[in-house]
Amino acid sequence: MALRNLAALPLFPANKAKRRRSPISLTPLIDVVFILLIFFMLASNVTDWRAISLNAPGEGAASAAIEGALLVEVRPKEIRLSGKPITLINLSATIAAAVRKKPTQRVMVKTATGVILQRAIVVLDALSAAGARNLSLHQ
Repeated sequence: MALRNLAALPLFPANKAKRRRSPISLTPLIDVVFILLIFFMLASNVTDWRAISLNAPGEGAASAAIEGALLVEVRPKEIRLSGKPITLINLSATIAAAVRKKPTQRVMVKTATGVILQRAIVVLDALSAAGARNLSLHQ
């Protein structure tokens, strides 16, 4: 009889819930990811606050702006200062020297057709770093 009683017993415990693993709740993980997302959004600086001030020419001011101004031409493959090819480093040095002599020196930046905007911004940034404060942009 003892063998019959053993055979009647189930092989697995009666309470199957104790043997199963409980599923992992994703709520704490989602909370942590959301908090990290908010932290990085608040900690990062999305906008570059450096500004380059430009003078927009008026209707009759084109001839007045040209007189006495240094002309910087930005072309797709080169930069020119007063019609002569120049590197960006030499341009910065030349403009810095001109601004030291005359602080109100006008600098006109003319972009050619097909110039990438980033290239023009790099030139404007270099001119601004060289001390040019009277910049105007023409196309």
